[in-house]
Amino acid sequence: MVGTVGTVASIVLGLVFLVAGGSKIAAGQDWPVQAVGLGAPRWVIPFVPWVEIVVGAALVVQVARRPAVLVALAILLAFTTLLAVRLSEGKRPPCACFGAWSAKPLGPGHLARNAALIAVAGVALI
Repeated sequence: MVGTVGTVASIVLGLVFLVAGGSKIAAGQDWPVQAVGLGAPRWVIPFVPWVEIVVGAALVVQVARRPAVLVALAILLAFTTLLAVRLSEGKRPPCACFGAWSAKPLGPGHLARNAALIAVAGVALI
């Protein structure tokens, strides 16, 4: 039962990463502009959607699950830190986490969503 819960959690996390990466690519040039506005390092921006897709696919098909979950967790922690820093500075640019789907200004809900995804990653490690 515990293994099944971890498997389901990793697949759910993988689907989230696939949607996030795919929506960034679908957003075209809007996403990189939003990512710059959010304060993401410019050199990382072109790679983020592709890394999310690779990690998401690995999680969905259960290839190297533990390493993929650890990479997903590291990405979530980095993004969450970036969001928290922007909020602490009083800046509320669009999150850009899910391309055009996340064009509303940054807020505490974004941190709560990421906290939930971090919890899902924790379950996926079981």
